Amino acid sequence: MTSAGTHIEANGLRIYYEIHGEGEPLLLIHGGTATSQSWASHLPAFTEHFQVFAPDSRGHGRTDNPTGELSYRVMADDAAALVGALGLQRPLVLGYSDGGQIALELGVRYPGLVRALVLGGTQFRFSEAYLEDARTLLGIAEGEEVDPERLEREQPDFVGYLREAHGHVYGPEYWKTYVRQIARLWLTPLHYTHEDLGAVADPVLILVGDRDGACTAEAPELFRLLPNAELAVAPGSDHSFIEAKARLFDALALDFLLRHQSG
Repeated sequence: MTSAGTHIEANGLRIYYEIHGEGEPLLLIHGGTATSQSWASHLPAFTEHFQVFAPDSRGHGRTDNPTGELSYRVMADDAAALVGALGLQRPLVLGYSDGGQIALELGVRYPGLVRALVLGGTQFRFSEAYLEDARTLLGIAEGEEVDPERLEREQPDFVGYLREAHGHVYGPEYWKTYVRQIARLWLTPLHYTHEDLGAVADPVLILVGDRDGACTAEAPELFRLLPNAELAVAPGSDHSFIEAKARLFDALALDFLLRHQSG
């Protein structure tokens, strides 16, 4: 298995990405607060069949964010621009959590750009329960803004991870800017209409744990709203499904991806 990490200019960003393996292209889009390194334990399964492209999303890891903006729409624009800059012909796409939200945006706004989409741990509207969970992780109450100093006092391990994972471009104190930006990302409501979702023509797999809160509750409705969708629900699994049951996650994703590869 070959691998290399490098940067490419796309959509006004200097995007860091890694390439692993050979074969038909598979684009992996990581979750919020994560980086491309979060796919490490999954690479053996995916590189057996595909050439994997794993970028750091805007403002994450080794990718810059000169506009200071994080939104699922603009990050979908980044992903589409990356596909073009790399010359990928209708790649398969797998996204989890925030990566799944970005993949859903790709399906809504760039029909036909990719061959098929896996939406892991993804929702199409933000419930109050989800918003409360997001605020808890960020250490804030409803109506409050993130206080980095308080977050560091109350969750030093989390902040230590953010400092290490996301300090490559802007330095070790960038995490303070980053948490403010990701708070806006997580707490800004989604406004998809049924017409938006009904226009997604690409094959889609909705992949969710049966205990993943709002994602689980919405999965059957999202399955019905997307014209060409499949639904896989993992038993005894919450939002940590991707790591807690990594082999099951990989098996379910691969079953779908292999059926939708070219030729």
